[in-house]
Amino acid sequence: AQSIYLHFLHTSENNFNHSYPLIIYELSSTVETVSHFPEIEDGECAFPFHYKNGTYYDCIKSKSRHRWCSLNETYEGYWKYCSAEDFASCVFPFWYRRLIYWDCTDHGEAFGKKWCSLTKNFNKDRIWKYCE
Repeated sequence: AQSIYLHFLHTSENNFNHSYPLIIYELSSTVETVSHFPEIEDGECAFPFHYKNGTYYDCIKSKSRHRWCSLNETYEGYWKYCSAEDFASCVFPFWYRRLIYWDCTDHGEAFGKKWCSLTKNFNKDRIWKYCE
């Protein structure tokens, strides 16, 4: 880690000026640099995609007013705002607990809302969304 120092000036009774270092915070030795290009409207979302420290199976709303997706499996600055056809689709059939589901289910959902898996094996991947 690299320390950042700020100096402040202290005047003593004898009018001698002394500069003292004050450590404000430390920076990590690795800095992430990613270029961000203008939106590519006719691009195709790449699901799942990796962005920062996460893996995303659907459009995300990160540092944006609208949901967007990466056009690469690992975000490289190429992106687009999601339209209705870009949002992730349910994967059928999917395996949840000991059953195979061919449609959205409310099984295991505390509020009774229907949901589906975004992968074939919910038990392993735990990736899901509410059904509309």
